[in-house]
Amino acid sequence: MTLVSRVTGLARELLIASFFGASALTDAFNVAFRIPNLLRRLFAEGAFSQAFVPVLAATRQTKGEEATKVLIDRVATLLTLALLLTCIVGVIAAPILVWMMASGLESSPDSFDNAVYMTRWMFPYIGFMSLVALSAGILNTWRRFAVPAVTPVLLNLSMILAAWLGAPWFRSLGLEPIHALAFGVLLGGVLQLCIQIPALLHIGLLPRVHWSFREIKTAWRDPGTRNILSLMAPALLGVGVAQLSLLINTQIASHLRAGSVSWLSYADRLMEFPTALLGVALGVVLMPQLAAAKAANDRHTFSKMLDWGLRLVVMSAAPCAVVLLIFSQPLVCVLYHYGAFTANDVDQTSRALMGYGVGLLGLIAIKVLAPGFYASQDIRTPVKIAVLVLVCTQLLNTVFVPYFAHAGLALAIGVGALINAGLLWVGLVRSGKYAPMPGWSRFLLQTLIACLVMGAVLYWANNHWDWTALRASVWLRIALVSGVLSLAGSLYLAALVAMGMNLRELVKT
Repeated sequence: MTLVSRVTGLARELLIASFFGASALTDAFNVAFRIPNLLRRLFAEGAFSQAFVPVLAATRQTKGEEATKVLIDRVATLLTLALLLTCIVGVIAAPILVWMMASGLESSPDSFDNAVYMTRWMFPYIGFMSLVALSAGILNTWRRFAVPAVTPVLLNLSMILAAWLGAPWFRSLGLEPIHALAFGVLLGGVLQLCIQIPALLHIGLLPRVHWSFREIKTAWRDPGTRNILSLMAPALLGVGVAQLSLLINTQIASHLRAGSVSWLSYADRLMEFPTALLGVALGVVLMPQLAAAKAANDRHTFSKMLDWGLRLVVMSAAPCAVVLLIFSQPLVCVLYHYGAFTANDVDQTSRALMGYGVGLLGLIAIKVLAPGFYASQDIRTPVKIAVLVLVCTQLLNTVFVPYFAHAGLALAIGVGALINAGLLWVGLVRSGKYAPMPGWSRFLLQTLIACLVMGAVLYWANNHWDWTALRASVWLRIALVSGVLSLAGSLYLAALVAMGMNLRELVKT
């Protein structure tokens, strides 16, 4: 389901790149879209999920289904009230938010005004997505993974329709075509929330929101909700640090060449394909299982699940990183090089994608390592690490950006992710939460050799064809990229098997 979500996400970006290219106006949309997304990651998928899922799993394990249902209703009541107030304030304060995110847009007043307009339309998206995060936490805890995983597809389809049908319609009405994307985002948020309702009804856990002052007061005083709020405080700081880094990077990019924010955004979408498919999917599955193992005080199962997750990350993410580093230009060409997207846009987006590729293994590993702390209700350690990594990332920006411009921002994020993952791993081992299983040295050597075999094929293919010159031969370019990736992937897996790695056993575990 996550794969379907990522594929439709890439189709969405392909259409946006083809219709609108990379310009000051697309920078305005990307800034406006990042504001609700930043808050979604901060409150919904970030701090809220990190605090809610472990408490929910522990309540179910220790107190039973009825107490868990009461907790869900009270959390939903407080969350809905908070979201209503947040959305009202966000719509009013849109100009301030846009300036805080990308003050460089003020050099083009039209871009700034468009960003404010689109922010106001898209800001309620944070409200819908926070309620989706609540629903996803419940469904994942009950091992109903399909609906939360497929939910993002609805946003992608809404934006595809907005670009494909909405933009021409807006143009015919004399409106700015890119504004159609903002309406597509809002529609996507509504649909994503609606699809959760049947799934929650099926397991009898559709939250009931109470509006009376008495019920709100009771929900506020509930020990479970207070526990979630107490865990959210440090989690907000931890996630906030990561989002602060994104905010700073967007500010820097807004002061670089026009199109820099868009180039980074297009590269980010490609980087998120393996990150979501591997890291997010693994993290979603592991979090409730780790929380349950911790509640049952089963240290062996806890450690074994983390070890399995890390091996799967290394085996899957390492070849993806090789592809992004060596084969970035063909990927960008086959996905984005159409319509208004120029050869220069390909080059600039490829550079950013290579920067992300440096840290891809770290970006994915974090999604598995961090739940090891969250499931233990230890939020403080990841927060301390996040603060340190923020400082490191911004110091790296001062070194990389003067030489690599917007690509330096991506490279700093990549290196920072490797540092983050390394510190999380050390923290889990030193605290006794995780003890690596035997065989890691052999496993890493096998993966490295297989990546070298794969990388040789990709390097040859990357230099053998002029990928931008193949723009007129769309299907030939698609066939070549697909063929090269299939061959490289097959050689990677064959090399692992030839060296004795039991892939079936790893997946089965």
